[in-house]
Amino acid sequence: MSEPTCPDDTFSSPAPVLSVSPVVLPAPGRAVDLEVRVSAPMTGSELPIILLSHGQGYSNHLSSLNGYAPLANFWAAHGFVVIQPTHLSSRTLSLDPNTPGAPLYWRSRAEDMTRVLDRLDVIEAAVPQLRGRLDLGKVAVAGHSMGGHTASLLLGARLTDPHDGTEVNLAEPRIKAGVLLAAPGRGGDAVTDFVAENYSFFLTMDFSRMTAPALVVAGDKDSSTHLTVRGPDWHTDPYVLSPGPKSLLTLFDAEHGLGGVSGYDVAETTDENPERVSVVQRLTCAYLRSELHPGNTAWQTARETLAADSHPLGRVESKV
Repeated sequence: MSEPTCPDDTFSSPAPVLSVSPVVLPAPGRAVDLEVRVSAPMTGSELPIILLSHGQGYSNHLSSLNGYAPLANFWAAHGFVVIQPTHLSSRTLSLDPNTPGAPLYWRSRAEDMTRVLDRLDVIEAAVPQLRGRLDLGKVAVAGHSMGGHTASLLLGARLTDPHDGTEVNLAEPRIKAGVLLAAPGRGGDAVTDFVAENYSFFLTMDFSRMTAPALVVAGDKDSSTHLTVRGPDWHTDPYVLSPGPKSLLTLFDAEHGLGGVSGYDVAETTDENPERVSVVQRLTCAYLRSELHPGNTAWQTARETLAADSHPLGRVESKV
């Protein structure tokens, strides 16, 4: 069977999408069992997988398996199986604030993704329409904001556990590529005093061994003053401070919501822009298609189309 397409054109023929939730994965030792949403095209085989990690924020349900529909629906309609966990940091779980790992559960978040990959058989059993249709050798991870931090760790970034001083390596070799959307940058003097005091795991973030291919997406107006003193450039650190192969999509006039990727008509999206969301959808889809299918030209074509626009919404740079 020919691979699913993800062209740079109008995406005029999206496939109907099947979405099932919650699929419950037993998780001994976790505060609660792991619930995921699975979205997939109704047709096709040898489908690549995207693990999508949600961010935080003050909405109750965007930080759960119910968020990020603009991305999950688009990717699924264009040939990917998208699996979205509800991390322990989700407000929907209302966990005791004294639960180990609270409030952001940085380690548990990454472990959730490894658990998903370990239990794809359970997911196939729960969603029989998927049985035999997954390509287990083509797995990517994507994450927005705190989800970008999760994805960075899975792609090889390291940090020092503030509780015991050990170096943490949560790299997942089954993940072949990633997309980091408005992801946090380096620690040290780049973060605010509040972050240093309350989220000290950010202080030692190290991208120097994040060797897996990744597309970093950053808004040039995403100042994130609650997290960093460096301004929008902080969100480019996963590109600047990591080895290649990497690409950076800088979105013009974009803030932390990147136009509205976390949900449809979300009140906290400060830069609502459907055209910007469309650029994110198209370029992330094309990037992952080409990374997971060597020889596929969707990414190169999408880059050329963006650059040729008379009023481009962003620019792309790459390093090998």
